[in-house]
Parts: sequence; structure tokens; C-alpha cells
Amino acid sequence: MALTYDIRVYSLEVRKDRPKPFRVRWLVGERKHSKSYKLKVQADGRRSEIMAAVRRGEQFDEDTGLPVSELRAKQSSITWYDHSRAYIDRKWPQAPSKSRKNYADALATITPALVKSKVGMPDATLLRRALYGWAYNRNRWDQTPPPDIAQALRWVAKHSMPVSALEDPATVRLALDALSLKMDGKTAAPRTAKRKRACLSDVLGLAVEEHLFTVPVNPLTTVKWTAPKAVEEVDPESVANPRQVRSLLAGVREQGTRGQHLEAFFGCLYYAAMRPAEAAALRSTQCHLPDKGWGTLTLRQGVVRAGRNWTDDGTAHETRQLKARAVKDSRPVPIPPHFVRMLREHLDTHGTAPDGRLFRTARGGLLQETGYGEVWARARESVLTEAEIVSLLARRPYDLRHAGVSFWLSSGVDPMECARRAGHSIAVLLKVYAKVLDRTREQANNRIDAALREWNEPE
Repeated sequence: MALTYDIRVYSLEVRKDRPKPFRVRWLVGERKHSKSYKLKVQADGRRSEIMAAVRRGEQFDEDTGLPVSELRAKQSSITWYDHSRAYIDRKWPQAPSKSRKNYADALATITPALVKSKVGMPDATLLRRALYGWAYNRNRWDQTPPPDIAQALRWVAKHSMPVSALEDPATVRLALDALSLKMDGKTAAPRTAKRKRACLSDVLGLAVEEHLFTVPVNPLTTVKWTAPKAVEEVDPESVANPRQVRSLLAGVREQGTRGQHLEAFFGCLYYAAMRPAEAAALRSTQCHLPDKGWGTLTLRQGVVRAGRNWTDDGTAHETRQLKARAVKDSRPVPIPPHFVRMLREHLDTHGTAPDGRLFRTARGGLLQETGYGEVWARARESVLTEAEIVSLLARRPYDLRHAGVSFWLSSGVDPMECARRAGHSIAVLLKVYAKVLDRTREQANNRIDAALREWNEPE
């Protein structure tokens, strides 16, 4: 916000060929501003308001052209609840369905803390349902909510703080404290708290953009808050070695027709380090599977289950571009010969769905995490020792992806190439696989030591 006393107000302009012919014009600093009206009396009134502010000696904001008194009135009239819904309205069209759910989750956590009074506050569970399922789900804005939901939303709208209240660090801390806890009062998972804080920062950033604060600074940056420590590195104990992976895939295959169908699916997670969403969307046209040698999977999209309430077409799943990629971007991943053979055998035995997908349910639908998760859990129980079953070793199907990338790194593949194949940035790869890289550094050090000893030996 740039304030100045340098104001010049021009005479009323009449443009007879316009729907709103009467235009008020004024100059604030070096920026021109104008406002058009249908009636001359309206334009005269607005010009008089501007002139009155100039005579009172008010400063004007160069960006908006408004006097300070009007800016403050605007700031105090917009509530957190209204602004957060405007944020949802702005983000919704371009946001993936999972992101929409995350925004709603974060704001439904923060909003109950930003109220002027808790007198008559609805039950926490009801308020959560009202905010998460209705207030922050734009798909439902045209629907009539149940009476109890409607009453809860009216209460929030009435008692919500003005956005300008968040210029006070104490108010910002109310929001931060709220997102740090679960509904039962227990500490939220570190990654969840960080995700909700990022949403809060984004909403406040929009408020800065719309001049809802007297100072153009995101209030979150003025509060010293330490995010909960999150374990983001892959734990080496969860990483299966190639022999263990082969045993686990055999355990999948031995579970009858369902397991035989999913063996290659889990193979995609390991041998191509694919995300489950990418493997579920894999089509035969993306597979180059030669008779001999290495093949290539050209990944183009992923399919994610978000729920019918959050997608544009009302389906439970949403097909999106690759994570953190442009819509038509792709990621080719070379695959070793024995996995090429596995995929060829899969296609020969199971064929594809009508749309070309390699993997699907018995009825041809999209794979469900609960379904393939059950198969994986049985495979672990059938092939691992009791100690391994209770350990972190390959506990989730996603751990196969970590195991695949870890094997590439430990095999000496350049980290940049590992990052490219996995669809990571090099910075993310080095951060997530820090502990794995520590082990590869030890191996490198041992090789260097051996080479130095060889050169130090007398001839």
C-alpha cells in the first residue's frame, strides 16, 4: 500500500455512447483512477465524497485510489469467514480435487478459532461438518443444507472476526494453535500441521493482495512459530532389497487370480518407481515392451480417489497430469528386461480394460487402495518373518517406490537421473533419500579407501 497526499480530481466526464455515461476521474500520485455511473447524481455524489476526503487532508492509496477512511472501513467490514470462502471460490476451478479437500480441511480447522465470541457456538462435530462439507465445498453452494447445518453456518457468519484482526499477532496465534491440534485435542501430525499452515499463509496472502490490511505484509511472517518436526526422509528400515521384493511379489502372485493380476502393478511401483496413482492409470499405449532388452514406460497422468463431492463431474476418481508437471508433460522411465517380460505376460494373460488400462478391478473399474492394500498385507504375512512383519519393512505398497529409488542410488546411478525417473526435483530427492544417500556415501568412501591402499602399496 502506497499512501500519498498528491491527489487531483478532474471534472465529471460524460460519454453518451456508454451504458454508464457519467465518469468520475481522479489521479493519485501517478496512477489514474475512474468510476462510471448510470446517473449524473450518482457520479456527482461520488466525486463529492472524494473531494471531501481531500479537504479533510486524508491520504489516498495509489493502488486502489481510495482514501484511508474508506480503506479502513473496507478492511473492518470483511470477515475471515467471507474472505476464506472467497479464497475457495478463487482456487476451486484450477485446483485438483484432493487439493480442494485439503483446503476445506485446513479452513474448517482454522475458522472456529477466529470468532469474536463463543456464546451459542454449535457443537464442534456439527460445526466441522458444516464448514468442511458445505461452507468450503463449492460444489454444494447451490444446494440447500439441512437445518442444523444452515444454523451452524449462520452462527459462524455472524461471529467471525474481521480479516483485519489478523494483523494482531495474538490473533494469528489463535489460528496457528488451532491447526496444530486435532479435534480431540491431541497434537496433529507434523505434515498435517505444515499443510494447514501453508493454506493459512495463502489465504492471508490473498488478503494482502486485496488490500485488507493496513500494511502490505503477510501477518504470518511477523509471528515466530516453529512447525512440528516431521520425518520426511525415507527410513532405510522400510526399504526392501531386491531379494525381498521378489519374495513379496511371489507372495502377491500366489493369492489366486486377484494376486496374479496385481503382481505387475506392484512391479511398477518397484521397477519403475511409479506412484500408485500413476500405475493405476497406466495404459498399454504408454508401454514400449520389446522382445529383448530394456523397455520404457512413458508416464502421462495419475488417477486419484478424492470422493464424489469434490470432483467436477461427480465421479469418485479424478485423472490429473503428473504430479508437479504441466498438463501434457510426460516422464519416460526405462524398465529392466525381466520386468518387460512380466508386463508382456500380464497383457497376454489379462489384456486391458476398454480404455487401455493395464490394471483394474474384477468389474473393470479403477483400482482401490483398500483392495490392493489387502493383497499386499497378505503377501507380507506369507513371506516375511515374524520380526519383519512387525517392522517397517515394506509396510505400505508405496514403500516399493522408495525401495526402487533407493536401489538405483545404492547401485551408483547418478542422483540427477534417479530424480528424473522418479519425477522428483533433485532437491526433493536429496532431502527424502538423505539417509539412503548416507549409506551410499559410506560405500563410496570404502571404494576410495581401497583404491588409495592399492596405490600406497610398494611396487
